[in-house]
Amino acid sequence: MSDLPPYLEWSDQGRLRRARWRSEAGLPAPPALETADEQWPLAAILDALRAGRHLLWRGDWIAARRVLQTLTQRAVQLFRVQPDVSPAITFARHRAVQGERAALLARLLVPLGPDYKVQLPRAQDVRTACRAAWGKPDGNNSVVALRELLALVSASEWQKKGVLVPAAGGRIHPRYGVFSPLRGEYIDLVASAPLPPGATQAFDIGTGSGVLAAVLARRGLQVVATDLAVRAQECAAENMERLGLASQVSVLAADLFPPGRATVVVCNPPWLPAQPTSPVEMAVYDPDSRMLRGFLQGLAAHLLPGGEGWLILSDLAEHLGLRSRRELEEWIAAAGLQVVGRLDTRPGHAKVQDAGDPLHAARAAEVTSLWRLATQ
Repeated sequence: MSDLPPYLEWSDQGRLRRARWRSEAGLPAPPALETADEQWPLAAILDALRAGRHLLWRGDWIAARRVLQTLTQRAVQLFRVQPDVSPAITFARHRAVQGERAALLARLLVPLGPDYKVQLPRAQDVRTACRAAWGKPDGNNSVVALRELLALVSASEWQKKGVLVPAAGGRIHPRYGVFSPLRGEYIDLVASAPLPPGATQAFDIGTGSGVLAAVLARRGLQVVATDLAVRAQECAAENMERLGLASQVSVLAADLFPPGRATVVVCNPPWLPAQPTSPVEMAVYDPDSRMLRGFLQGLAAHLLPGGEGWLILSDLAEHLGLRSRRELEEWIAAAGLQVVGRLDTRPGHAKVQDAGDPLHAARAAEVTSLWRLATQ
């Protein structure tokens, strides 16, 4: 099996074109391309995308952005979720509809030059954002979904601006594909939970942007932060440098635990047992609760005497019927652990107030908890 990236070929004004296919979500390369521009009626564009055809935009960049914005609004109308009496079925429909919308919008494509420059009139400069996400250009033309490219540019702005996290002592700068710490309630739980007596060492499992490692370091602990994703490792290390915490926090590549034991072992696993469809969704969706169960099963072997494992978890999965509280408690007990305390808080994000959200009932009831776990 070849490790070479897939390439596309198409005819443009009688000339054969060739370019590398890029898809962060791992979508297969389109079997064929058609070129389109602002001369196409919007209805024709929508019909083509709904029929599964891929359109490479060759017109004005600003017009392309307007078309995508309108298509996004139309997609919301076309693919609606009909709530069911079963929250689990409603959630499954919600995920299916999200996938249908994303698939349709991902068929509107734009061309990039060998230096990541958008090859369209009046195009904005996306080269810095592309380098931040993809690394140094390889000298090939490429094709990418406009929707994905705009998400990449938006992430680049967040990376430059950062997110102010007072408990971390400054701003956290998330990278593209690394979950941004915009929901502060779980951070506040880690900042306020009582430390075990004599705590000096901590592990942060699945560190992501490194925000919880920074909070633990601000509380005076030496921290080892782990992650499997290279982007997350680099992002966390950069944030520790910016915050002046590099001497307190080391970042390692590991599947869950680093070698050794610590007094505090923190994990904020993905909260919903479902299949992610893109790298950033891996911070939200955990197939079969793999990371959650792996953390619980390995925790006892990585705790120092008198130490605690801090599991940060929302109960949204319980309200959606995806995982029960009894299952969680059974996993804790089976791992030789006991609950020695729990801190609860309610989220304050906008979806809690959105009555039009098909998952509104579950979100309105959601509680985020820090479970304090110790060996039996």
